[in-house]
Amino acid sequence: MAGRRSACGGADRREAEVRKPAGRGLTDAEAADRLFISETTARTHLDRAEAGLGLAGRAQARVPAYETGLVTTGASGG
Repeated sequence: MAGRRSACGGADRREAEVRKPAGRGLTDAEAADRLFISETTARTHLDRAEAGLGLAGRAQARVPAYETGLVTTGASGG
């Protein structure tokens, strides 16, 4: 996946897309529904993004989502 990583905390583009709704607190199923992908696919992207960032879980993943501007305060939807 070299070369696919973006400035969004090191995640590739699709991982970053899935991190947006997850960063807003949506469940894997809700994120998947908004992105028209399966829940398993959403979970896989989130797991890879977390591993790539060295994070232990969804709550910990919210911090870099806000720090990089991937998610902003008051943002709604996915």
